[in-house]
Amino acid sequence: MSNSEIFYGEVLGTAVLILLGAGVVAGVVLKKSKAFGAGWVAITFGWGIAVLAGVYVSTEISGAHLNPAVTLGIMIVHGGWSQFWVYILGQFTGAMLGAIGVWIGYYGHFHAHLTDREEEGGSRTPGVRAYDEPRPTRERRAATRGEPGPVLGIFSTAPEIRVYWQNVATEILGTFVLVSVVLATGVNDALQVTAIGGLLVALTVLGIGLSLGGPTGYAINPARDLGPRIVHALLPLPNKGGSDWSYSWVPVVGPMLGGAAAAGIHQLVF
Repeated sequence: MSNSEIFYGEVLGTAVLILLGAGVVAGVVLKKSKAFGAGWVAITFGWGIAVLAGVYVSTEISGAHLNPAVTLGIMIVHGGWSQFWVYILGQFTGAMLGAIGVWIGYYGHFHAHLTDREEEGGSRTPGVRAYDEPRPTRERRAATRGEPGPVLGIFSTAPEIRVYWQNVATEILGTFVLVSVVLATGVNDALQVTAIGGLLVALTVLGIGLSLGGPTGYAINPARDLGPRIVHALLPLPNKGGSDWSYSWVPVVGPMLGGAAAAGIHQLVF
């Protein structure tokens, strides 16, 4: 595969991954969505399907790594380091484009959610659109102080209990499982995730979400978290609050360590 094929394939696959994955979170979180309140099971199934779609649209082009931790694990085992940064650049570019796609798809819903006075116990003025209304007090405080805003979870992850060593460990464990499955079942000699491998990886992501996703939201992919977090910081969303940069290193460092550990164990075992 050429560098251009790898780049464009990873952009396409990761964009589809984030569009569908972050999209299901937006559908569940945003109050005016028809899927509002569907819950954690809907989110985990949505992310599993997002992985499946991302893999299938890109595996014949770039190999469908779609994740820097997966790329790291594959290259530790199989080599190909000269193209490492091409994969990484494509993945982060695709993740940001996918996040922008979610913003476009739910544009009105973001504004309605972030400016809805009903959340504060108020009422709407008849005939006035939600996104024209005054800013709710709680969201004003979050935006002023730079605290994580009410829709940040659509774009990136955050822990339910902020204990950094535990949060890193959770991300290491989840990514270790993911990359172990990729290496054991899903990669051919051309460093491509195979068709059956893509299905198994998608089911594994579903399983990780259901079993290990509760503590941190299971980023298990640095591009999936950091790319959309940057988009959140840049988007002109009202009352969006901060992007939680103090936590942003965890879903980068944890998955990369997990991917490297999985590759090391794979080499010892196989």
